[in-house]
Amino acid sequence: MAVQELAIKNMVCSRCIWAVQQELERQGYQVHHIELGRARVEGAVIDLTAIADGLTTKGFELLSERNARLVNQVKTLIRSLIQRGEAAQLRTTLSDYLADEIGMDYPHLSHLFSTTEHLTIEKFWILQRVERAKELLSYNELSISDIAQTLGYSSTAYLTNQFKQITGLTPAAYRSQTASDRNPLDWI
Repeated sequence: MAVQELAIKNMVCSRCIWAVQQELERQGYQVHHIELGRARVEGAVIDLTAIADGLTTKGFELLSERNARLVNQVKTLIRSLIQRGEAAQLRTTLSDYLADEIGMDYPHLSHLFSTTEHLTIEKFWILQRVERAKELLSYNELSISDIAQTLGYSSTAYLTNQFKQITGLTPAAYRSQTASDRNPLDWI
């Protein structure tokens, strides 16, 4: 039996993991491990074209190029930090964290990300934090101060400044409106 490591774009939550696993199992593969952005499958013959087609119908993309895999890994690490609420516990800089996790020097990662995505890693980090802030604001369960702390901002004013630069609204004004202008995290 052949075992294949797959890199998959647009996996952003536990439901995405479930959907990808369901698709791979539907195609007859045994899933050994699955997490955001990757899966390890086993099968008699692994048909990457069929896997890619099946994943595409569900809004995912099978990545084959090394650079695309690295960029996807950066995105997955950033999304995981933010979604799991670990951005505030980050004991190092984001650049050092990414370089350590991926095993590649940050300037190379940064250049690769920027040329591939036409967006810097820092801008992606900010956009992801703002989208998560929108989500948390729409739940109306945490104060703006608690949201700032959860997302690793040094102050509420810093969150407010970045939030307003991206959305044109303060977090308080956004909260008072409907949250219908939120973008799915995989659109960023």
